[in-house]
Amino acid sequence: MQTVKDHVIAILAEQAVMDVSDIRLTDTLQDLGLDSLGLVESIFAIEEAFDVSVPFNANEPGKSGFDISSVAAIIAAVEGLVAGAKAA
Repeated sequence: MQTVKDHVIAILAEQAVMDVSDIRLTDTLQDLGLDSLGLVESIFAIEEAFDVSVPFNANEPGKSGFDISSVAAIIAAVEGLVAGAKAA
């Protein structure tokens, strides 16, 4: 079974049309070449893959608590949503 980290990286790689091995945890969405549409597509894929709801204002991390500043931050945010969904 894929870890949250592996699955999120796979989703971002697919959206960025990159190989998974080319994704670094320090990469930003800009580094990956993902624009706002790519972000939206990534969020939809994450929601579907993990059966979670990403805050609608995820592009404003200070307001949503969902940090999209780097690949590692996105993974941590998704892990938090998954843990919260399991606890509910």
